[in-house]
Order: sequence, then structure tokens, then C-alpha cells
Amino acid sequence: MERDEDWELCNEDGFVYKRIRRISDPGETTSNPVDPGLDPAAEERNRRKRQKRTLVKLRSKYQREIQQWEILSNSFDAMREKAAGGFQTTSQQEGDDDRLNANEATSSHGSSASVFLDELLSMAEAQEVIINDVSNLCEVVEEIIRVEEEETKQSLFDLDVWSSPRNLMASLCAD
Repeated sequence: MERDEDWELCNEDGFVYKRIRRISDPGETTSNPVDPGLDPAAEERNRRKRQKRTLVKLRSKYQREIQQWEILSNSFDAMREKAAGGFQTTSQQEGDDDRLNANEATSSHGSSASVFLDELLSMAEAQEVIINDVSNLCEVVEEIIRVEEEETKQSLFDLDVWSSPRNLMASLCAD
């Protein structure tokens, strides 16, 4: 019956197994290099480096996203100002039309109807511009979402799970 002292644990590229301890010659010098995985200081440095790389990558990703949303926000504000300007001129026209209608009570119904139609036409044109701007804004947002979905899909396809078992084991041992 063999004792536990006769066995040694071996770790070769992530594959851990037990084998019978080799008996070395007294003249043979064996130097066991310090395993960097067992050195807590080296392990902490590596962890900090990985954490820093991950944070830098996240920061750049979110920075791009923030810039895209700022562009969308600015275009939306411009649309809102444009629409507010269109409605202000429409309301000014309504006030002018009311004054004209009050002063010209004797005018025919044909001229008041044409003024009313002109007013409705200008409102419809202003609404058309707003709808077009919102439609363009929606297309930009859909494109941003499509690109983000593609990046997410690509990150899943780039996982080591889809490569060889050796690459998978190497990546699992590295992290």
C-alpha cells in the first residue's frame, strides 16, 4: 500500500492529475521555479491589469454611446425649436386673422375661408416637417440599436467556447 507522500500533483496546461513522485538522484539539482499562479503579489498585479483593461474598454464603449445620444438629443432639441417657431408663427397669424376678421366684418365668407384654409395648410406643413424629423431620428436610433446588437452577437461568437478545446482550457486557466 502506497502512502500520499509517494504521489505528487501535476498541472500541465490546466490539466491536473496525480502521479507517483519521481525519485531524483542526489547529484541532480532540481530547482522548482515559483509558479506565478501561486504568487499572491503577481496574481494581484495580473488581476489589476485585467480589471484596468476591462474598465478602459467599457469606458470607450460608453463614451461612443454617450456621443451618439448627445447628437440625437441635439437634433431633437433643434426639431423642437423648429416646431415651436412654426407654431408661434401660426398663432401670430391666428391673432392677425382675428383682428382682420373683426375689422372686416363686412368682408365675404370666401376670404375668411381662404385665410382659414391657409392657416390649416401651414399647420399641416409644420406637422409634416416635425413628422419627417422624428422619422429621421427614429431611423438613426434603429441604426444605433442594430450596430449594438451586431457588436453583442460578435462578442458572443468570439468566445473561446466556439474554438478548440485547448484554447478554451487556456482561456479558462488565464482568467
